[in-house]
Amino acid sequence: MTAQPGARPSVQVGAQAGVQPGAFASTPHPLTDAQANARLYEYESSVKHAFDHLVPVLKRIAAERCEPDFVERAQRIARAELGFELPDGILESAWITGLDMRRLFAACVFKTYHRMSDAFFTADPLGGRDGEAFEQELLACGFHLMDVTPCADGRLAHAISYVLRLPYGRVRRKSYAGSLFDIENTVEKWVETELRRFREGIPNPADAPTRYLKVVMYHGSSVDPIHQGCAAHGSDDAAAARAGLERLKAFRQAIENSFCCGASVDLLLVGLDTDTDAIRVHVPDAEGYCDLEHWLDATKVYEITRSMDPTQARARIAELVRAHAPGKAGGAALPDGMVRLIGGLIERNLSQIDYVRQYHAGGYADIGHAERFIGAGIGFEEIQLRNLTYFAYLGTVEEGAADLDVGIKIFTGLNVNRGLPVPIIVRYDYHGGVPGARERAVAHCERIAAALKARYPQLCADGMLHCLRAVRDCDAAAPIEIVGSSLDAPASAAH
Repeated sequence: MTAQPGARPSVQVGAQAGVQPGAFASTPHPLTDAQANARLYEYESSVKHAFDHLVPVLKRIAAERCEPDFVERAQRIARAELGFELPDGILESAWITGLDMRRLFAACVFKTYHRMSDAFFTADPLGGRDGEAFEQELLACGFHLMDVTPCADGRLAHAISYVLRLPYGRVRRKSYAGSLFDIENTVEKWVETELRRFREGIPNPADAPTRYLKVVMYHGSSVDPIHQGCAAHGSDDAAAARAGLERLKAFRQAIENSFCCGASVDLLLVGLDTDTDAIRVHVPDAEGYCDLEHWLDATKVYEITRSMDPTQARARIAELVRAHAPGKAGGAALPDGMVRLIGGLIERNLSQIDYVRQYHAGGYADIGHAERFIGAGIGFEEIQLRNLTYFAYLGTVEEGAADLDVGIKIFTGLNVNRGLPVPIIVRYDYHGGVPGARERAVAHCERIAAALKARYPQLCADGMLHCLRAVRDCDAAAPIEIVGSSLDAPASAAH
């Protein structure tokens, strides 16, 4: 890589525009899981087609608006093509005020998201909850939790389930712009994890010699490194890597200063080429130090090991990991557990490299932003697909203003300039066992929605920003609950 509530109908499977599966056909790597690749592609193409099919269908519906039985015709088309009905109120008022395509588009995006989310939590299409084997593997490597921070850029939204091929239910993922995670929040998660080990022995007893693994994933572009890298770091891969490492070191320092047990924290810095999904790992030494100028590139590992049998390939990967560790001994001091963990990440990524080669002609056509909606708040475990969502994790609009403004800028290019509104889904997950948690989550949503209207008044007044509000009881592993929408208001007050 160049430096740098109920079941709903399943989504229809459809090929993505411009993608010919097998166009980059070649003999896959011996460690590639071809069966998993096929399953993951079916899911990706199904979900993205559902969103990308909205505009063509709405154009067909708009062409029928002068017919006397327009509402009937529109609903028939929607049921057949989209699998759901459109809001009657928008259709029935068309003869008076004209067909409000902006509200209709937003309604379809929200409905499609709701169906996709419900299917994710009821059917578990990515198998992310079945992670017992991985958890045991992680413990065997010497780690009791893997906490990953990718950049909030939508091109990294699939980092866990696709790029690294890890079960989402067994890995903590919290995205931040530029991968610059909140240190205090992560310290709180570390405390929560250690307390649970001490009180409940989950996932292992507190006196077991395992560590908390914090991973930062920064990104760059091999196709257009000057313009399509991480915007938070000015598309400067070196700056992104340096900032990620500094944040990792600050986290460990915070643990050491507060609890005098830095040995319980390990750090790992990983880069991602968002055009090919190949990773590079800055292999650390036994003390956690890594060289920002050197890394183990999964693409090179692919080429080195592609003619070997699986056993030989795994052995060679372990050798390469050790050889890339800093130090005169060629990484001899690197713990075996870290070698196994990094080797496993590289091996899993080989499948993703073949995935992009087989189903995306070796590199994604959308090297830039192509997100379908903005997700704001806390949650979104179900978003595991590249360029589906721009994330803005926030407790208040004020503290997340910079990230939200970036999202609005992105969607000005993607939607507003085409006459389409910005769809924002405000979401808060809560713990159902905590008294009053649901009510507080709903109140959070309401405050954020009101703050969005205040921050972007012109977009809201023009019908160019619409907001869906949802909450979810994450303790119950339940689907989301829709608690409100700007589309519920009269058109003149909608936002």
